[in-house]
Amino acid sequence: MSNTVLVVDDDERDRAMLSAMVSSLGYQVETAVDGEDALAKISGQPIAVVLTDLMMPRVDGFRLLGTLAAKGQHPPVIVLTSFGSIENAVSVVHDLQAFWFLEKPPQLAILKTLIQRALTHSNLCKETERLHRELSYQSDLVGTTPAMTQLIALTERVAPTQAAVLITGESGTGKEMVARAIHQLSTRADGPFVAINCAALPHDLIESELFGHEKGAFTGAVGRHPGCFEQAHGGTLLLDEIADMPMVMQARLLRVLDESKVRPLGGKSEIEVDVRVLAATNRRIESLDKQRLREDLFYRLNVFCIHIPPLRERKEDIPLLSLAIIQQLNRKHGSEILHLHADTLERLTAYSWPGNVRELRNVLEWAVITCGGGTIMPEHLPRAFNAPMAPAQDLIRQTDSSDTRASEAVFHFDRGCALGDVEMAYIQSTLELTAHNRKEAARLLGISLRTLYNRLASSLHRERQIEHKA
Repeated sequence: MSNTVLVVDDDERDRAMLSAMVSSLGYQVETAVDGEDALAKISGQPIAVVLTDLMMPRVDGFRLLGTLAAKGQHPPVIVLTSFGSIENAVSVVHDLQAFWFLEKPPQLAILKTLIQRALTHSNLCKETERLHRELSYQSDLVGTTPAMTQLIALTERVAPTQAAVLITGESGTGKEMVARAIHQLSTRADGPFVAINCAALPHDLIESELFGHEKGAFTGAVGRHPGCFEQAHGGTLLLDEIADMPMVMQARLLRVLDESKVRPLGGKSEIEVDVRVLAATNRRIESLDKQRLREDLFYRLNVFCIHIPPLRERKEDIPLLSLAIIQQLNRKHGSEILHLHADTLERLTAYSWPGNVRELRNVLEWAVITCGGGTIMPEHLPRAFNAPMAPAQDLIRQTDSSDTRASEAVFHFDRGCALGDVEMAYIQSTLELTAHNRKEAARLLGISLRTLYNRLASSLHRERQIEHKA
């Protein structure tokens, strides 16, 4: 918490006198010669209380207070006024939201009391605002497993700060959801939240999308376009899949983060931006190499890291998570789903969820639409969840052998099976043999972990298409 009092006065002797008085009370002191100088000091460092004169050259006390009031939250301001200007001081307190006023020269005891009251008032306002944010925020982060409990605690702890946050997790785990939670629990909650997927933008457009462009900057630029940094001014910007941003853009991004200024394409001057930047990637930190993400940018973004565990590692959360998703889907579709049947929950929990929470939401949305109301039964789930729990056994027969090691198992395939079905049956069998350890299964199959996830997701997609056509 700041312990610095800013003294603003154009008169050098008055400024020195006030500084000495404030310093004798045990506070750190910063000084400014007018309102313009004061605004620069306030934006550059934490200030607890402002003591300001009213009549000053360039930017006077009235304009200083008006600018601070327009910006919203600001340190409490005590106005210093000469004898005979009480009416002006009272109007400043009421109209421009000053905390209180004092006649020059102030008495030390009164000055001490006013500063203490101003600090108490400021702290109460901040605490009230924090409690209001927490009470009004409805978290989409659901779970009681140790991994989710820790994730929620880290999110709530880092949200009120201004620290850059790097969010990691597989596709579909809810990285943007965590970013939104950080924004909504921060002091920037009233500002905009802007998310951009760096992997989805063509390389020739990403600079324009990030930093904006002026009219005529390139063919097709028929008007001025504010970039994501401008759009997120006063709020939060999420750079999703940051490791897929082109290297040349990473260098420009690093400069913007350091200077808080952007220059639109075709622009002649830079624009100041006040943005908290969050970044996300589906790669684990240890797998981020310098060929994909600049080392200096990585350290700039990775001030605080939050990793979201995949759904398969927290299956105990599926019942609670499913109910939370169903409540949202009820509002979306006007349905009245009340429960999940025990057999339905068993099938959802047994599934491996390669698409994570996003896939769970899709499956539940299918079930909500199919069921309409009451209790979701197993038959309301997509057909893939009503297939035999071990489909590999329908296609693969393991030859009896005294040696049961997985690496030496021998299989026979029935003729007439579709190649895709045979492939999936073999993958499912390998997963069973590795106790659903996907990393080990991918190693045995001679494919990458990403390829394994893609094959599993493709299989479920085919099942849904078949079910939809039926």
